[in-house]
Amino acid sequence: MADMNSAAFPILTTERLTLRQVSLDDQYDIFALRSDPEINKFLDRQPCWTIEEAITFINRINEKSKLGDSYYWAISLTDTKTLVGTICLFDFSVGKNSCEMGYELKTEFQGQGLMKEAVQVIIDYAFQTLKVKKILACTHDGNQKSTTLLLKFNFIKSPETDKLNPDLTVFTLTQ
Repeated sequence: MADMNSAAFPILTTERLTLRQVSLDDQYDIFALRSDPEINKFLDRQPCWTIEEAITFINRINEKSKLGDSYYWAISLTDTKTLVGTICLFDFSVGKNSCEMGYELKTEFQGQGLMKEAVQVIIDYAFQTLKVKKILACTHDGNQKSTTLLLKFNFIKSPETDKLNPDLTVFTLTQ
């Protein structure tokens, strides 16, 4: 697995998207994502109640990125710079040569193929640049859109459920 601390935070692009580091300028968009009940119903987290909580979250994830513990990208439309979602790689395991991927997309931007573009560029980055051999993703059993997305990329559904949350299914993509 490649050294995560070897370069500046990577900016990745697709046909329609720019994936860049989250900044404090994104506080209102991060608040909107993390406080949306439609998005949170499938995530095992407390909703964001204040802008201050969004700011604290941004500072925390950027510190983790600096330490090489994770990557957390803002997904923005290249043309308008509008933040539409986030995607991350975290829980890196040198011994298992693996990491976990997570993502969320504002409800008004779902169903447009945007997350499919973002996931593809992140998978490529994880395998080609970071040299991981396995990517894990967990999705709530009720989140059919996420399950369908993972299956499109040939993630394989694990017969085991998440030990801490039996409503989550673990998917694996191996290079």
